[in-house]
Amino acid sequence: MQTDTIANQVNQLQATFSTGVTRDIKWRLAQLKQLKLMLLDHEAAFLAALKTDLNKSEQEAWTSELGFLVSDIDHSIKHLNSWAKARKVSTPMFVQPGKSYLLPEPLGTVLIIGAWNYPLQLVLAPLVAAIAAGNCAVLKPSELSVKTAELLALYIPQYLDKLAYQVVTGAVVETTELLKHAFDHILYTGGEGVGKIVMRAAAEHLTPVTLELGGKCPCIVDSTTDLSVSAARIAWSKWMNAGQTCVAPDYVIIEKAFLSPFVAALKQKINEFYSADASQSADYGRIINARHFARLSAYLQDQDVLVGGNVDADNKYIEPTIVLNPSADSPLMQEEVFGPILIILTVENIHDAIPFINSKAKPLALYLYTKNTHFEHQVLSHTSAGSVGINDGMMFMANPNLPFGGVGNSGMGAYHGKFGFDTFSHLKSVLKRSFLFDVALRYPPFSQSKLKMLKKLL
Repeated sequence: MQTDTIANQVNQLQATFSTGVTRDIKWRLAQLKQLKLMLLDHEAAFLAALKTDLNKSEQEAWTSELGFLVSDIDHSIKHLNSWAKARKVSTPMFVQPGKSYLLPEPLGTVLIIGAWNYPLQLVLAPLVAAIAAGNCAVLKPSELSVKTAELLALYIPQYLDKLAYQVVTGAVVETTELLKHAFDHILYTGGEGVGKIVMRAAAEHLTPVTLELGGKCPCIVDSTTDLSVSAARIAWSKWMNAGQTCVAPDYVIIEKAFLSPFVAALKQKINEFYSADASQSADYGRIINARHFARLSAYLQDQDVLVGGNVDADNKYIEPTIVLNPSADSPLMQEEVFGPILIILTVENIHDAIPFINSKAKPLALYLYTKNTHFEHQVLSHTSAGSVGINDGMMFMANPNLPFGGVGNSGMGAYHGKFGFDTFSHLKSVLKRSFLFDVALRYPPFSQSKLKMLKKLL
């Protein structure tokens, strides 16, 4: 993609938005239906691209990418008319007679910068929200997931209005050029470092941003939990996509006395899911590229590896691995793992997990496995996280009625379902008053009697 064409693309989208075509609800619904049709028409091609980019199995790719998006589109189509309606709010007595409401209106032209780990979902789910809210959009898929990015650039112009939606491929140069332009909103999914770059660039134009960043997501496992089910759900949520998931559990906190049965149960589930040799499993992913493979392999140096640890650079394969109690100053504890290495930290008392988690940056997700409702309440009321999963991993992502977003270093803003519609909308405040009963209390000349009356009303 030539950078000198980016300005023309952005200008074209802004011109399209100014015509008002995207404000029409029927037009938005038509675009959403076209996006769904694109996914279904080319399902096989997208599945093949995800297999090439990340070795995703068909079921995993459908569940976490295509199927997720189809469900998201269907939900938006079903509810769009109600989301777009004026939202009535109460009107105080001293403003009567009148009525007050919030009127959702599209922001304009938005920029969506996707991530490579879920290269379809993390570009198109924000697009679903942007279309539903009536915006034009530039999509910037990750250059690391090459095949998926190529398909998006090929198919989006064939199915969506080319004057309203554009795809820009490329790497740092193209992204940098995009960030020079004034957008009405930017949604970025990725790492904290690039998130800061995006936010600095947005500040030049006073552009609002939604940042989905990640971090080290903790997982507390209490000894009262159902061991077998918990092990299955942790293994599924950790090693899906070879651990390259922003809401995957990064580390588990567990009591020392519960360590052995928990590790045994987790190892059993790994073998059930991926066999004794995960490199031969059709359902186990691969690391995105050589740089990330080298980063993850380096994490394993001088560690107490309880399970796994085998690597194959030629195939970008890292075995499902469990590491026990790495030192606090090791890279494994200082950085988000974002790979198939699960850290286990042992404590004398499970309640020690709360101050430990609070000593770290606020995570994108926190998980708790327990049957102890009192401890559950303590964790919920004394920790902070973007989302919390109790007795399961990542399943909050499947509920469109829950917002997805971070807090603190893990991000800002949220989307999914109505929350995505609102993120890409301005809720315009409207007060409409009658010409009747125009009380003179507020008008000069002022007097003590008027002031006394106003004090009673306000």
